[in-house]
Amino acid sequence: MAPKVLISDKLSDAAVQIFRDRGIDVDFMPEVGKDKEKLAEIIGNYDGLAIRSATKVTPSILEKATNLKVVGRAGIGTDNVDKDAASKHGVIVMNTPFGNMITTAEHAIAMMFAVARQIPEASASTHAGKWEKSKFMGVELTGKTLGVIGAGNIGGIVCDRARGLKMKVIAYDPFLSEEKAKQMQVEKIENLDDLLKRADFITLHVPLTDQTRNILSKENLLKTKKGVRIINCARGGLVDEEALAELLKSGHVACAGFDVFVEEPAKENPLFNLPNVVCTPHLGASTTEAQENVALQVAEQMADYLLTGAVTNALNMPNVTAEEAKVMGPWIKLADHLGNFIGQMTDEPIKAINILYDGYAAEMNLAALNCSLIAGIMKSVNPDVNMVSAPLIAKDRGIKISTTNQAQTGAFEGYIKVTVVTEQRERSIAGTVFSDGKPRFIQIKGINIDAEVGAHMLYTTNEDVPGIIGALGMTLGGMGVNIANFTLGRSAAKGEAIALLYVDEPVPAEARAKLAETGLFRQIKPLSFDVS
Repeated sequence: MAPKVLISDKLSDAAVQIFRDRGIDVDFMPEVGKDKEKLAEIIGNYDGLAIRSATKVTPSILEKATNLKVVGRAGIGTDNVDKDAASKHGVIVMNTPFGNMITTAEHAIAMMFAVARQIPEASASTHAGKWEKSKFMGVELTGKTLGVIGAGNIGGIVCDRARGLKMKVIAYDPFLSEEKAKQMQVEKIENLDDLLKRADFITLHVPLTDQTRNILSKENLLKTKKGVRIINCARGGLVDEEALAELLKSGHVACAGFDVFVEEPAKENPLFNLPNVVCTPHLGASTTEAQENVALQVAEQMADYLLTGAVTNALNMPNVTAEEAKVMGPWIKLADHLGNFIGQMTDEPIKAINILYDGYAAEMNLAALNCSLIAGIMKSVNPDVNMVSAPLIAKDRGIKISTTNQAQTGAFEGYIKVTVVTEQRERSIAGTVFSDGKPRFIQIKGINIDAEVGAHMLYTTNEDVPGIIGALGMTLGGMGVNIANFTLGRSAAKGEAIALLYVDEPVPAEARAKLAETGLFRQIKPLSFDVS
């Protein structure tokens, strides 16, 4: 059955067509995003949800979204999506951070011109029939110092445009390296206070986090030079709006240009109706080109994920390119099988999961493999867990995850080994992918084996003594259980031995009881795997 996607906000016809061209069943219902009850009523029918800012993806919506796998936001901001709740429900949240970079950067530059030359107020005055030429004395941008807080994708474009305007650009960004700053031809500022003291214009280009909330607090605003002009086209909440309004009235801050606000839609705000403030209704991404770009990008990203497993621009899941998805598919499945084996064998609380990647496996996207492996383990506790929700569940349970990668050390080009630590014991299993693309178990408890993975399996441990093969074959055969594959391994002659049987159907409890009656087996464990 084809995946089904709901578009609950306004997206372009071209974006809708992308889904259809890729073979995805799509319902375009741009008004339903504003109707919470209707959205809750129908969301359970869909594998994907494409949105803009109007649709609110709340925990209550996600509770109803029993089939939902991905939410795609056409744009950068995902404040309207509860990402923690989405992760707990195993739903990937994607955005399109690059589709409106230029548009948002250009809006910031436009705001700089507007506040430098008082363009909106001068326009209104002229429309009113006044000719107040002497009233609107502006300042040039050329030669002024622009302080950029956040020199990432959008901030970097602003830096480039500002240099073209012959401004001196200084940037504060803890993640900006000296090498990158030289490449951008900007001065890297180590301390925010230094930027505040030096800048004639300040523009913000950071996300809203606990670290950046009110980054321009009243205390920091007072550190700026008198006559500074402040631009915010990033996120509401980065600036203390009440404090800024006071400083605008006192003249400490000459002008401000704001496209974003703490409360949106903004009907009332301390900055409104101040003559030295230019306000726009969150227009940063509002150009024809940007709206089309992000719509097309989100459609492509969601289609790629639903059809191939490729993950792009996800906020709660490692990215996996389409090329990686093709190569890694069998390895992701192997990681799931390894985790599933350990999970089904482990009854006591898990303290730690140690994962070793060897050779070829160590060169892959380890974050994605980790997610698959952890999901495999967690499925024994919650069958609905997936690669998105599993790491969050493990973290909530206080499970420590460690990852080690190494060059090829053995006969296999690459393998994955997982060890689970509990209060009572450690359990380990290793596996690889053969040239036929099929995952194989190659070691259990340090004992080498070569076992194909089947939907139904039986695992036994015993002392290495005669009669084991006969007991398994006779007992299962007598109960009508057909053995598709039979793998044995032992630590040493007369030492510990294991058997892993691939059977055509689940081994009934009566057969397991008869095996136990022989007294030959220390452990008899039925296992199941999703081999689809």
